[in-house]
Amino acid sequence: MTTVFHRAPRASLPVAVAGDGIEIIDSTGKRYIDACGGAAVSCLGHSNPRVIDAIKRQAQQLPYAHTSFFTTQPAEELADRLVAAAPAGLEHVYFVSGGSEAVEAALKLARQYFVEKGEPARRHFIARRQSYHGNTLGALAIGGNAWRREPFLPLLIEAHHVSPCYAYREQRADETEEAFAQRLADELESRILELGPDTVAAFVAETVVGATAGAVPPVREYFRKIRTVCDKYGVLLILDEIMSGMGRTGYLFACEEDGVAPDILTIAKGLGAGYQPIGATLVSDAIYRTIVGGSGFFQHGHTYIGHAIACAAALEVQRVIDEDRLLENVKARGEQLRASLAARSAEHPHIGDVRGRGLFVGVELVRDRVTKAPFDPKLKLNAIVKREAMQRGLMVYPMGGTVDGQLGDHVLLAPPFICTAPQIDAIAERLGDAIDAALASIGAAASR
Repeated sequence: MTTVFHRAPRASLPVAVAGDGIEIIDSTGKRYIDACGGAAVSCLGHSNPRVIDAIKRQAQQLPYAHTSFFTTQPAEELADRLVAAAPAGLEHVYFVSGGSEAVEAALKLARQYFVEKGEPARRHFIARRQSYHGNTLGALAIGGNAWRREPFLPLLIEAHHVSPCYAYREQRADETEEAFAQRLADELESRILELGPDTVAAFVAETVVGATAGAVPPVREYFRKIRTVCDKYGVLLILDEIMSGMGRTGYLFACEEDGVAPDILTIAKGLGAGYQPIGATLVSDAIYRTIVGGSGFFQHGHTYIGHAIACAAALEVQRVIDEDRLLENVKARGEQLRASLAARSAEHPHIGDVRGRGLFVGVELVRDRVTKAPFDPKLKLNAIVKREAMQRGLMVYPMGGTVDGQLGDHVLLAPPFICTAPQIDAIAERLGDAIDAALASIGAAASR
């Protein structure tokens, strides 16, 4: 009987005892290819000696210094490095311990910015359905993940949601990408006008939707049009790259591919690659200067923000990504993975869509490929896929509620940036076998 309060207390979990490259080893000696990085975290695998040495050095030199008394060299160097690579205008970095904290900081900063700017009526946040921004109450409120929100609705702040840029399900058959993007931008504008332009603080979106819908990339021009709408009404654009940022899509910041720069951008997961818990909120100079020139104090903070060891680890992670030219590998191996999955699913009756960017890939499972009808959620197909994959020594990130929070199943893949071509082949093969076995277990034909 464990005394750990696990997130799924009824589950009987294997005990992880070691990491070796892209694999995790349990107490029986069984190896699992980590094809999801936990939750798009372990971008360098589980045994990078450079990062481990950086942690040791910092722990020996200075493990912790509270940020109300000191700054530290690792924090300063990491911030400089991030700003140098960030989209134009993002010139300051606020460090936190993870993704939810990064989003909470972004929301509070947006609100304080408008208060100090003399626009205290701006209190509304608009986000998208089928999104996820974290599990703390503010982040959960703006997220559009229905089943995560439902138990806590009485506790959540008021938030507003518009349609997601989810082409597989939302784009009309007679609609071009351009028209689809414009329709979504028009919907955002209508919601801003409905609420009152002078009451809206920010629009919040994942650059590439992560766990809730399964690596859903935006169509071309979507974020350019969204940026135009936000600028028209003085609304901040907050991009959530907790999952998709830090190289996951083949670009250090996912929004680089979309040609837009947000006012606030959140990162975590791949920032520290799992070697230390760390996240960050990148902020425009205009917002920073408003705070500095006003109260001079951001009314927010946590004990472990800017933690010296966490910053040292993240700094070394970013150096490894750069010096080992891993973004090139992300693009190459990502193309290989999507092509391999697409080839396997070309005639598969229950694989509706293979999508994503870089090594951030989603596979959506459907009962009927023509109508895109999902499976009955009572079957819990996504959970069966996870079980079958684990039996085959493969870690993937399946989820349910893909379509509307209740219906739909998908599998999210986010393997380490260091994957080789043979390892990608193994991931595709094991996942295909796991999906077919899961389908067979519920009586669905898996023939191709």
